Amino acid sequence: MKALLNSLVEYQSLTEQEAYNLIMHVNNQEFNPAQLAAILMCYEMRTLSLNELKGFRSALLESSTKIDLSAYNAIDIVGTGGDAKNTFNISTLACFVVAGAGYKVAKHGNFGSTSVSGASNVLEHLGIRFTMDEGLLQKSIEKSGVAYLHAPLFNETMKFVAPVRKSLGVRTLFNILGPLINPANPAKILLGVYNLKLARLYAYVYQQMQQEYTIVNSLDGYDEISLTSPFKTIQVSGEKVFTPEELGFCTVSQSALDGGSSVADAARIFMDILEGKGIQARKQSVILNAAFAIQTLSPEMKITEAIDKASYSLESGAAKKAFSIFHQINT
Repeated sequence: MKALLNSLVEYQSLTEQEAYNLIMHVNNQEFNPAQLAAILMCYEMRTLSLNELKGFRSALLESSTKIDLSAYNAIDIVGTGGDAKNTFNISTLACFVVAGAGYKVAKHGNFGSTSVSGASNVLEHLGIRFTMDEGLLQKSIEKSGVAYLHAPLFNETMKFVAPVRKSLGVRTLFNILGPLINPANPAKILLGVYNLKLARLYAYVYQQMQQEYTIVNSLDGYDEISLTSPFKTIQVSGEKVFTPEELGFCTVSQSALDGGSSVADAARIFMDILEGKGIQARKQSVILNAAFAIQTLSPEMKITEAIDKASYSLESGAAKKAFSIFHQINT
């Protein structure tokens, strides 16, 4: 442990095998909370290498419980978190908008460690019970369009590190790893990241995984399309910068996207948007994130058509219906 910490403090990168071994030590609970916190903070202060990321991912996947949702051509819609913006649950809402438009989503999520309300916080508050039951998850994605995979159920390491992550209250290595270890291994992903350096690191990994992806970053630091600034998308076909206006939206204030000061606030915002009562800036952000997920699922589709599909899903009540069915199955 001392040798490992000295290496990390001296900005030495681990080999892929060393990174794999580190996660296995965590999984075997061989580090106490102080040691684990030290490791996590080292990675907050230094650059994560591609080999380290691959080694960490391999170990987490090996130690996780897999779930088979391969029949559904699903997408994961997820952000890394850690952008310190405390937004409402944009990516989780986008899942139900995408489902309301007729597509399938295998959402991998967790409790928030740096924000008031992560995906699991808001869903749990609304009465959702998390499950590993493959039959129930298949029923959920079949009937509602969404299966929710609560990370700590499927990966013991994520459960072990959760208290330390929460006590630190800052983004850590596991914010970066979460989007790479969905236990359903969906073929497609819409991923929001908080900076472009990290976006390119993910792109290298997804290319090696032969996964279809859209990575998004708002240039003012949001790990989603926030509409508070221009944003960049990175896909297999290349990179592009968009402004909200060129896609028919308005630039919005950061305060409009605030998720409140409690999980109850976040849940109220969540349901207001599904019920058509949310403020316009929030609804538009959800619609645009959902639209890029739809385009990721159907790459031949123009983004303007995907926006129309996402808008109709939310405004017609189809997204709310998808959530209602999801709620009935998972409570």
